[in-house]
Amino acid sequence: MAELLNQAVQYNEDSIRSLDWREHIRLRPGMYIGKLGDGSAADDGIYVLIKETIDNCIDEHVMGFGKVIEVRVTDHRVEVRDFGRGIPLGKVVEVVSKINTGGKYDSGAFQKSVGLNGVGTKAVNALSSYFRVQSFREGKTVWAEFDRGELKQRGEDATTERNGTLICFEPDDTVFKHFHFIPQFLENMIWNYCYLNAGLTISFNKQKYLSQNGLLDLLRDKTKKDEDSLRYPIIHLKGNDLEIALTHGNQYGEEYYSFVNGQYTTQGGTHLNALKEAVVETVRRHFDKNYEVSDIRSSIIAAVSIRVQEPVFESQTKTKLGSQNMSPEPNAQSVSSFVKDFVKERLDDFLHMNPAVREALKKRIEQSERERKELAGIKKLANDRAKKASLHNKKLRDCRNHLPDLKADDRYQSTLFITEGDSASGSITKSRNVQSQAVFSLRGKPLNCFGLTKKVVYENEEFNLLQHALDIEDGLEGLRYNRIVIATDADVDGMHIRLLMLTFFLQFFPDLVRNGHLYILETPLFRVRNPKNHKETTYCYSEDEKQKAIDKLTKAAKKVEITRFKGLGEISPDEFGLFIGENMRLEPVIMEKETSVPKLLSYYMGKNTPDRQRFIIDNLRIEKDVDEVALV
Repeated sequence: MAELLNQAVQYNEDSIRSLDWREHIRLRPGMYIGKLGDGSAADDGIYVLIKETIDNCIDEHVMGFGKVIEVRVTDHRVEVRDFGRGIPLGKVVEVVSKINTGGKYDSGAFQKSVGLNGVGTKAVNALSSYFRVQSFREGKTVWAEFDRGELKQRGEDATTERNGTLICFEPDDTVFKHFHFIPQFLENMIWNYCYLNAGLTISFNKQKYLSQNGLLDLLRDKTKKDEDSLRYPIIHLKGNDLEIALTHGNQYGEEYYSFVNGQYTTQGGTHLNALKEAVVETVRRHFDKNYEVSDIRSSIIAAVSIRVQEPVFESQTKTKLGSQNMSPEPNAQSVSSFVKDFVKERLDDFLHMNPAVREALKKRIEQSERERKELAGIKKLANDRAKKASLHNKKLRDCRNHLPDLKADDRYQSTLFITEGDSASGSITKSRNVQSQAVFSLRGKPLNCFGLTKKVVYENEEFNLLQHALDIEDGLEGLRYNRIVIATDADVDGMHIRLLMLTFFLQFFPDLVRNGHLYILETPLFRVRNPKNHKETTYCYSEDEKQKAIDKLTKAAKKVEITRFKGLGEISPDEFGLFIGENMRLEPVIMEKETSVPKLLSYYMGKNTPDRQRFIIDNLRIEKDVDEVALV
């Protein structure tokens, strides 16, 4: 025992290990690209790899070189080609394989870039099973190919191609397990680049994306299907290094899009906080009335883009701006004062010059004020009831750690499962990770809240307890779980409950969905195994997977046992642990650019319209009953 203890406490030169650049990135990928993931979330690592590659092309465009970027994404390969200046031919290998090597340390060459090119492309290289970089400059080209960051071959040739850089890579499937690209996430990324760089054309899988009006186009596209619900035309204010667009609608919550140097900062930061404060201060001063902050910001839809010299982000993935000043120069103006001064002057002038917009804004604020006061009484009673219930809430099996308390990779694992009935919640509760996974159990089919006001959230005990479990009553700032996962049976009743919960979130908390926090849990439909050796077991999520598993097993066994899972309660806790762990399959609920929430909910959850009747009749299928257990 003493010998073992002595070995454990030894600390000498042999304890020190030096890692080369690619080993460090592969050992700690979260430091460079945030989380890994399988592509089911918009901020998963495979999308960060694409973003890091395109960012360099955008920086070339911002500096005035290259008006077209070509992007091609297939099942597992990504190709990005720009037509900028091209990497200097003598540094092609170093730029993608040597940390702290890049062109953006010279502020004259890249004045307001997204990053410093010291890490991004190196991370892509190190985390790819295949990586190729090729630069074209003045009739010459230099290329190099890598395998997980290790140089395999390089070459130099003459060329007739236009100047620029080509990056091609395949994410390493030993790092990004079972990964797949979701087209909507890629399309949203491409559109954001176009909105932030008016006049830039991006060809994505041979389809062209272009914006001529920047953030005005962004808000127009986001509200295109709900134009009738806008309270006034979009206000578009543009100046040096700052662009803002805003309007008010009729939806619940607040909707913001924020960018820094062409980078979509999903978690906001200094510039977005300044915009929120500036709008409130400007409106109060303009109307000379001390309106409540929530009344001014309720139903707002806004976008802000700012360009900062040498921006400081709170992580390598650049999702939140931490910069306090516009540049590192002494006595530089702060980001907050820059945004506030701009908004106070330009928005105030706009309201004076557009009395119709001014009156529409005032009416929207006063409507929010009335709705808040009408809710005040019932809200107090409901909150008092929820506080008492939270001490011993039978519906919530909470976890130990929550989103606001977690850091780094752990925060992404914070999950709340919403289940139907005690049997399903029992299996998940017994097999979950108690550190980061919580369970909220519904008692049956929840209320169809389509067309109802937010008053129902407080009147309905189940909705109110769920709202408090998530801590989203006053916005997403206090959200306790990164992933809200609806876990229902794969039958008609389960689908109905799923639709009712989607209606609840889309109706009252659309920003929760918009920010990528809502998912559907995929659980296996079949278990295929060797009846004599249960170690040979495959869980299948589709008929196609089931048939492949049967074909594989029949080569080694005469009989195959097939079990059809009709409900989550039929899956044992031991088995359930396999489906909600590291390899959990989640289907994200995505709000596409063209989605109109009111029309979507009206079609699926409103009255039984002729359109919906026709859809049901046209798509009606009759499936054969499947025995619970069968031997073939």
